[in-house]
Amino acid sequence: MNKLKTISLAMGLGCVWIPGVAMAQTPTDQPASAAQPASAPTIPADQQATKEQLTKLFEVMRLRQQFENMMKMLPASVQQEVHAQMKEMMARTPDSQKLTPEQQAALDKLMTKYIEKAQDIYPVDQMMEDAMAVYQRHMSRSDVDAYIAFYSSPPGQHLLDAQPVILKEYVPVAMQRVQERSKELYAQMAVDVQEFIKTEMPANESGGSANSPATK
Repeated sequence: MNKLKTISLAMGLGCVWIPGVAMAQTPTDQPASAAQPASAPTIPADQQATKEQLTKLFEVMRLRQQFENMMKMLPASVQQEVHAQMKEMMARTPDSQKLTPEQQAALDKLMTKYIEKAQDIYPVDQMMEDAMAVYQRHMSRSDVDAYIAFYSSPPGQHLLDAQPVILKEYVPVAMQRVQERSKELYAQMAVDVQEFIKTEMPANESGGSANSPATK
């Protein structure tokens, strides 16, 4: 997995995990439409939550704060992953091609620069704006009123207090899982690619394909 894929993973986990935990812990007596699957039809326009309602919901959910905390965590998580991958890569590099300590430090500085720049790719204001548009399509006014009531309650506030800690513990675990399983996946892919080349290249070298018709 390269650096950009790792950054995407971290951002994706954060964006999905934060609202996902919140919605999964909502009270059992709220409207059934709030638990609709992602493929469910959108809420009719005349029943959709208003922007004012969603602004209040995002406020009690502390959504902006959660997005901001997620983006603050991103550089450290990605940097740790990148350094681990670089260490593994350098271990397989011949001594004659290895970087000097000074060159390694310069490369680390360059990579850190771009990892930090990744924080500005998707500004929090735009995240909030996009989230509002999606929530509005799938949540009715009564749904939002129920969520506002829940997140304003002591249990809702307790959940929000715990979320940063949950996310901080979960993201490294998820990234480690992906890293470990990616190695296995790529190793198997390399074997299959080599097998494909061995079985297909002879046909190509003879001037045709095993599946192509014989020329007359």
